[in-house]
Amino acid sequence: MVLTEKDAKQLDRDDSLSRFREEFYIKPNTIYLDGNSLGLLSKRAERTLLESLNDWKEHGIDGWTRGQHPWFFLSERLGEMMAPLVGAEVDEVIVTGSTTVNLHQLVATFYKPSGKKSKILADELTFPSDIYALQSQLRIHGFDPDTHLVRVKSRDGRLLEEADIIEAMTDEIALIILPTVLYRSGQILDMNRLTGEANKRAILIGFDGCHSVGAIPHSFSEWGVDFAYWCNYKHLNGGPGSVGGLYVNKKHFGSAPGLAGWFGSKKEKQFDMEHTLTPAESAGAFQIGTPHILSLAPLLGALEIFAETRIENIREKSLKITRFLMDLMDQELSDMGFSVGNPQEDLRRGGHVSLEHNEAARICKALKENGIIPDFRAPNIIRLAPVALYTSYSEVWTAVQVLKKIMVEKQYEKFKNEREVVA
Repeated sequence: MVLTEKDAKQLDRDDSLSRFREEFYIKPNTIYLDGNSLGLLSKRAERTLLESLNDWKEHGIDGWTRGQHPWFFLSERLGEMMAPLVGAEVDEVIVTGSTTVNLHQLVATFYKPSGKKSKILADELTFPSDIYALQSQLRIHGFDPDTHLVRVKSRDGRLLEEADIIEAMTDEIALIILPTVLYRSGQILDMNRLTGEANKRAILIGFDGCHSVGAIPHSFSEWGVDFAYWCNYKHLNGGPGSVGGLYVNKKHFGSAPGLAGWFGSKKEKQFDMEHTLTPAESAGAFQIGTPHILSLAPLLGALEIFAETRIENIREKSLKITRFLMDLMDQELSDMGFSVGNPQEDLRRGGHVSLEHNEAARICKALKENGIIPDFRAPNIIRLAPVALYTSYSEVWTAVQVLKKIMVEKQYEKFKNEREVVA
């Protein structure tokens, strides 16, 4: 079956999520396919940011307990709104810190080397910041990262096999840190299976959900995941530098935070100003410092949108529109040197398509010149993320036709095949 522009338009007419497109600021004559790096601004996120600015304007310091969005309880309120997206109880989620800061907090809390059980298990394809944090934590404990950070190897440089990860869960492993979705290839790891295997071996396991939260459903509590952490500026559209999120299974409530700070206090005790911390009896205990209110505020509006549709509906469209993109690529560009580096199976594919090409960096520059916003990852990956809430099938159709024109006309040849400062 040959796909046509008419098919794309019919898919748009049938799209139950199409109404949310009007919620976002979409630049005219631009097709934005980089929502897996930074989601677009929604009108609701803009509104709640302005409301919080107004709380500051009207109430000054009393904005901590007054106004539309009292700041003192804002992280807990957002955690409650976010809990359904990760399959957690409301007190198991808090919006705080950043991805790497939260990872440091969780490793400092849950990494407890004892005897030969002293190594941390990760993988060789994970995002570099996670590796830097793990190396740092090992050094703090007096261990050499070269010997105590075990990285599971990929068989093909794109994907990980769960069997290889499980095989690496030896009696020397004290803690496991893995991505939910691999940032390059978009592969979803079988979190349920991996958690079960870790639990059998009495190894604590945590997940980096940066490329999955807001794009796929999770069941962290049901699966027995010990902890997780993620950013909120990709699929959740919280804005650049948006405050991150973390999850801690309630079975660990009462664990002393490895990195203590006054915002981890029990709320009613925080302003007693005692020199003995009384931690919150929830994930809130793992907060450290005063929250960044103006980076929290847009999430209030962004998460309202997610509350109006189920994450399962978002996932359904995401799978359908990424499949449409892959099918179009196969139809239009099969003889132009591209290969698809992400899994084909729905159960293993996240929210973006990973195209590989030897000229990837310069192709991305040509796409941008033509109004298509992609994402480049070294050495040869073009990531395209048709986001369920604001990308149309017609845009995907147009993007592929533009890419075909770029390749036929060799428009990319005028650019250097190297990344910009920010890829």
